[in-house]
Amino acid sequence: MVLPLTVTDPADLHRLNGLFGAMWSLKRAVQRDARAKVDAYWAAFHERNEHGAKTVRQRLGLSREALERCAYKHLEDSGHLKHHASKALAMHIADEVWNGVSRHLFPDATGHRFGRPKTGRWHDFTRIPGRARSHTTENKWETFRLVGTLHGHVMAHTGGGQHALMQPRRMPTPAKPDGKVPTGKLMASGKPQMRKATWWDHAGPLAVVFAGGPDGSRGDFVLPVLIPQGAGQWERVRHFLSHPSAWHKVDLVRRRKASALGGWVYEAHLMVLGPGYSSPAVRQMRNRAAALDRIGGVDGNVSNMSIVSFPAQLGGGTPVSTEIKLTDAERARLEKEAKKRRGRARALERSRRATNAGQYVLSKKQTARAARRAAKGLAPKMVTVPGGARATRSDGGPKQAYRRDRLSAHYRTQRARQADAAASAAEHRRHRARLVAREIITAHGSVLVIEDCDIRTWYRLWGKRLARTTPGMLISALKVECEAAGGRLIPASTWSTALSQHCLCGERVNKTLRDREHKCIACGLIGKRDLVSAALAAFVRFTDVDDPKTAFLDTAASRDAQITYVQALEEALRESTTPSPNPPRGAGRVAVPRQRRATSAPRTAGQRNRATPDEPRHVRDHAGTPGPRTACSPQLTLR
Repeated sequence: MVLPLTVTDPADLHRLNGLFGAMWSLKRAVQRDARAKVDAYWAAFHERNEHGAKTVRQRLGLSREALERCAYKHLEDSGHLKHHASKALAMHIADEVWNGVSRHLFPDATGHRFGRPKTGRWHDFTRIPGRARSHTTENKWETFRLVGTLHGHVMAHTGGGQHALMQPRRMPTPAKPDGKVPTGKLMASGKPQMRKATWWDHAGPLAVVFAGGPDGSRGDFVLPVLIPQGAGQWERVRHFLSHPSAWHKVDLVRRRKASALGGWVYEAHLMVLGPGYSSPAVRQMRNRAAALDRIGGVDGNVSNMSIVSFPAQLGGGTPVSTEIKLTDAERARLEKEAKKRRGRARALERSRRATNAGQYVLSKKQTARAARRAAKGLAPKMVTVPGGARATRSDGGPKQAYRRDRLSAHYRTQRARQADAAASAAEHRRHRARLVAREIITAHGSVLVIEDCDIRTWYRLWGKRLARTTPGMLISALKVECEAAGGRLIPASTWSTALSQHCLCGERVNKTLRDREHKCIACGLIGKRDLVSAALAAFVRFTDVDDPKTAFLDTAASRDAQITYVQALEEALRESTTPSPNPPRGAGRVAVPRQRRATSAPRTAGQRNRATPDEPRHVRDHAGTPGPRTACSPQLTLR
């Protein structure tokens, strides 16, 4: 669960930036050491053949423990890093570096290795991993710890339960408990044994606490937590935060945001030992998909995606089809976003040229104008933004590397805003893909067959179109939803099935990529090429389900389905037959009936306005309000 952190105090912001800077310096040092050791390992060719690769790795220190000792040494030798980081954080950073090194040294199940480990960039360093909490030893969090309770947080920001949950923009920093508390043991005199209060006794608002380094000179670093609010958020918050014993690990994450103070926003990513949260609407859709006894096929294309499913027992029900493609309104929106993106890119290029005018030559138009002014005896006009190419050396390379250019503050701000817009658009596409995938399994079931295609090769020919429709993202979301509903998205080899070149009757109908309509001379079947391929995918059988190469087309079953569903099948192969809605924002919530009180006594006005300690008033009053719904459209849309 992502917990936003409210860092508004300049002192806290400075200390947080110092922590990220120290951890970045430490990680970069360990990465450089690991990179040198890897180079020495591959250079010791004869030693590896004579004494073995394991012996060479032990001599060079290519192991998890050796990299951890290397990180400890860098931390101890530096004079300033010990004021920010701790040995636990250094160990976890070294473990992350070792994960990349191990993927380079040892091949995976397919026999492939990752490339040579590199040193990352400062702006790509966004996560400080925390160490997992000990569930066997009481009160042991070695790095970042989450303190407080959800009950205490709600009580602190609802006025004792009298008002709605109102979290201020500048969250107050919780104070460490003082005084003494009983330990649960008795002394010889019979009095309870007391101890000094610590953060483990804090039962107020939620906060993330860091011990502040191995020397402990800077004290505890406390960051108040802002729990997410909004429609449908309270049940999710209660799922993750109501059981402190299940809290496992906290990672400190920063994210670029141009409008934030310092250009970064900070979050605490909480890992909980237990199942993830799914809303009641999502669980209902998955249960409905698991109850469907249907077999279906998926045909992925560059511009659309087609799904056709049949009842598992032929003779009952009818075949249904769904075609996912961009509507005119979505195309217009994508064109508008692309125009904005091109405008931002041009603005960034103009800013770079204006700041580094000496690194660019004049354009042909600017050169001709300068020649005309010189011919007329006029003074040369100063050009602030040269429009020509980059100044190059004799070998064709730029005289100055782009990374050495001077960048204005406006350039950096616009670049951060461009990154924010790109990240927001990507998240929106992923969210839409999940919604569309749930609609697909609700209509066609959770057992689907799809052709085993490498979409990366499609980008060589249709990269711009694929960037708009994102079929790979939709297929990945569909695979996740099928598995969540108890089914599976099964890939089938295109070489052994050739779905686009066959008909349901079993005859082979050769088509080129230009032919988008299926016409069979033998049986007279006419339909869209993609829908026919999706219908054939439903009748693909496997010798080994885990091996796509063992797939083959069961022409007898497809012919039987064609005879059983004559008219209904022709209608399904001509156009989409499922009135699947385009899920609007906020849709998918189901109405939950309110639980009446056991007593029959009427509630007073004060009792009606008072929320329970674990449930803010605005959540209780609107828990049963269903989300907005819109009329169903004849086809799914993909954004």
